[in-house]
Amino acid sequence: MKIISLKLDDSVFEETEQVISKIDKARNRYINEAVAFYNNIQKKKLLEEMLKKESELVAEDSMKVLKEFENIEYED
Repeated sequence: MKIISLKLDDSVFEETEQVISKIDKARNRYINEAVAFYNNIQKKKLLEEMLKKESELVAEDSMKVLKEFENIEYED
């Protein structure tokens, strides 16, 4: 486990203190869970951005292939 120094805005600290007093959770545990949760959100956003960029890279080729399939005459 790593030890870090953390500066919080007064309002964030006060709100955190109110919440953890009501849910009976240690401040360190609460902050660890909050950072882990936020990390998951950010990883999902990064993945979404990566997939969007990659989709844009292949979009033109995908449309060409689709048009080629549409032009194929099927035998009955």
